[in-house]
Amino acid sequence: MMRGMGNMQNMMKQMKKMQQQMTTEQAALNEKTFTGKAPDDMVTVTFTGDKKMQDVTINPAAVDPDDVDMLQDLIVAAVNDAIKQIDDQTQSTMGKYTQGLQ
Repeated sequence: MMRGMGNMQNMMKQMKKMQQQMTTEQAALNEKTFTGKAPDDMVTVTFTGDKKMQDVTINPAAVDPDDVDMLQDLIVAAVNDAIKQIDDQTQSTMGKYTQGLQ
């Protein structure tokens, strides 16, 4: 019976260590910046790893009062590009902790 308790304590220590590693890695990911770009760099956006927009830059050539839809599409494309980068990096960094937990 004591042997089982030792295994349980070791498992709890390992889980606590893994939780600390996850917290550290998530904090580092949140501090990274990701830049999403629309085609031809007409719009660029910068996000942090926790998906907070920090900056948006719009090329003046993208501003056509007669074609607002194009500018909207460029903004959506840039934002989606940045979000995909964040999601990919999050999966790459944090996925090792969630493998097999489905």
